[in-house]
Amino acid sequence: MTQLDVRPQVADTVSGVAEGDVRGKGLGKGSVGLVGSAVIGISTVAPVYCLTSTLGSTAGEVGLQMPAVFLAGFLPMLLVAFAYRELNKAVPDCGTSFTWTVKAFGPRVGWMCGWGLVIATIIVLSNLAGVATSYFWLLAGEITNNPSISALDDNKLVHIATCLTLIAAATAISYRGMTATKGVQYALVGLQLAVLGLFVAMAFQKASAGSFDTGLDFSWQWMNPFAVESMAAFTAGLSLSIFMYWGWDACLATNEETTGSAKTPGRASLIAMVVLVGSYLATGVAAQMAVGSGTAGLGLGNPETSDNVFAALAGPVMGPLLGIMLFVAVLASATASLQTTFIPVARTVLAMSTYEALPSSYAKVHPRFKTPGRATVTAGVATGVFYTVMTLVSENVLTDTIFALGLMICFYYSLTAFACAWYFRGELRRSARDLFFKGVFPVLGGLLLATVFLKTLIDMWNPSYGSGSTVLGVGSVFVIGVGLLALGLVIMFVTERRSPAFFRGQVLTKSTPALVVED
Repeated sequence: MTQLDVRPQVADTVSGVAEGDVRGKGLGKGSVGLVGSAVIGISTVAPVYCLTSTLGSTAGEVGLQMPAVFLAGFLPMLLVAFAYRELNKAVPDCGTSFTWTVKAFGPRVGWMCGWGLVIATIIVLSNLAGVATSYFWLLAGEITNNPSISALDDNKLVHIATCLTLIAAATAISYRGMTATKGVQYALVGLQLAVLGLFVAMAFQKASAGSFDTGLDFSWQWMNPFAVESMAAFTAGLSLSIFMYWGWDACLATNEETTGSAKTPGRASLIAMVVLVGSYLATGVAAQMAVGSGTAGLGLGNPETSDNVFAALAGPVMGPLLGIMLFVAVLASATASLQTTFIPVARTVLAMSTYEALPSSYAKVHPRFKTPGRATVTAGVATGVFYTVMTLVSENVLTDTIFALGLMICFYYSLTAFACAWYFRGELRRSARDLFFKGVFPVLGGLLLATVFLKTLIDMWNPSYGSGSTVLGVGSVFVIGVGLLALGLVIMFVTERRSPAFFRGQVLTKSTPALVVED
């Protein structure tokens, strides 16, 4: 078994960049290149899944300005991506947000930032598994032309059993390492992007032919975010848009396994962001031109179909045969993301354990696969248990937990952005580049996400937010969101009693010497 040697090293390097303040963890170095890293980032976001689940909801909130809101959501993510890139150059550590915020703001803020990432990922994993399960049975019913097979998804025991099987399969692939992950991801990401491109082309064709009564002519006014009718609608749409970009930072979590670990992950994240915004804009404009954003018929804002737009548009836009391919693409998207989303949570837990912020057992790396085996399996088990319990307790509770996800995303992204500016505060006057990329852009991104965090927190108090469930008169989404953050505080205080050295700032600081892995 690989062991950690805690002797300080002065000259250790990662791809030629001094590792003066990170700790080697035994991961498989050089397992991922630029393309593979970008594919992991795209896969984790799951663009086809995000589009089918939020395209209609966004149109319902902001109407024809849906493409503009996609651009508005891209802006803070791009600004935060610059922060991730600069921090990764200085500290290429798989703990990413956790490690960087510890170095900038100290162990307690860093621990809570890591908790925000972990709990957000567990929520997303459970949701992805549920969506993949639903589309599995929907696709099976479409292929066999047997509605009774599609109806199996409504059987709670069958649904949970299928969901747990998919979680187990995704955990097993992630457990076997980045090489196995890449092979699966190239196929699944390539498939979903190809089918999405076909859908966009056929939607434009239908729009030019005037195939649907609700279709519209393109207008540049769609790109104007200031045309949204109210700030409340804009904020709601922006929150959905931010969710659609979440997950691109998974390629940063593989930095210790990437060739050129100081630069490649940052470049890959920017490539992933460009692919995502291009896909979202093209799909949004094409769909809006084809069927419009109204609430009647095939309109994107129709509340009866807005939670699963592609299920409604697949046949009318692509025909019965090619429409099945769109179902396949959604299933591939959710399945691919289910598998890659294990990457950031397992590596964050590995880093937290390595730096004594969690029990040392999670710092073990598989000697053959060079992966955080125990952390990966634990994440899989936690996802399965979480989804099973939430499904059996109440569908409303599960829905509200997903609504609370946006709070976690804005929480740890904004902290990471602020950490960048503070970590590099002594370098901001060296050049205009340092000022903007290490200071101005990250702070702007952090402020935008912090604003969304606070506005969402206020909106969550209202019982009408989410499923409409309440706890003592307070919206259950608020209770779940704040409760999960409070749970993190409790676990942190318990951990502090067991691992006082980390919380005293004795293990990980801005100038921590490198510690390397020896067999």
